[in-house]
Amino acid sequence: MTVRSARLTAKFAGREAASSRWLQLLARVGLLARGLNYMLVGLLAVEIARGAKGDHADSAGALHAIAGRPGGFVVLWLLAAGFTGLALWRLAEAAYGQAGRRGHTAVKRLQSLGLGIFYGITAAGIVDFIRGTGGPSSGNTQSTDLTARVMAHPGGQWLVVLIGIGLFAAGAGLAVYGLRKKFAGHLATAQMSARTRSAVEFLGAVGNVARGVVFGVAGVFLVVAAVSFDPKKAQGLDGSLRKIATTPLGPWLLVAVALGLVIFGVYSWCEARWRVVRPG
Repeated sequence: MTVRSARLTAKFAGREAASSRWLQLLARVGLLARGLNYMLVGLLAVEIARGAKGDHADSAGALHAIAGRPGGFVVLWLLAAGFTGLALWRLAEAAYGQAGRRGHTAVKRLQSLGLGIFYGITAAGIVDFIRGTGGPSSGNTQSTDLTARVMAHPGGQWLVVLIGIGLFAAGAGLAVYGLRKKFAGHLATAQMSARTRSAVEFLGAVGNVARGVVFGVAGVFLVVAAVSFDPKKAQGLDGSLRKIATTPLGPWLLVAVALGLVIFGVYSWCEARWRVVRPG
């Protein structure tokens, strides 16, 4: 067997594995896990709007909320498996391209690679949390520590500004993505009735706009932290949600955004049913 034929055989085998039913099943379980995570974060944010001082409204708070419930240990392992499935699916897309007409572009592959790494880190953090050897800390703490480390280097202040602008732009992009219902292009809409499609599109639009708002707020505070040279002003998901409550609209705006995150969680469950998860 020549080197070329060996490479083609390996590539074919890899594509077959990436398109297997098992990987698709893991990806769908992962979308369910992502949905549960967003639902819990949104519900925790609603509690914050009501004046609660308990768990953080982020992934760390969601894990603590699950761990405190009967059967929480099993659910946590299912979450770890789900996010592992999401990581493998996205890494397969990075290698073979996303499904769709423009899924093989470098931008799409890099997007999948970044998401694959992020979901892999999330899964590892959940496993550490279960084992009691660590786990995700508060998003606020992570943001503050990382911002401080970056700003300690020459040019770090400007790098943080650029990251903050990028995060704000990502939030705006998510909002536009939701409002223009571009997410529908990744769904098997032909399998839906007209009423079901309208409901799923509504959930996806509202959920993605809510995520965009949170990302945008986090980006703004990252820029503020860099300009004022005060890393403590950087905010994670929990801090961004709490800052929303300090706006003139107060807790009502936070409740609206929080319910939007819950809705995105429900939409993620719809994706688990109708998302096209085969690599391109």
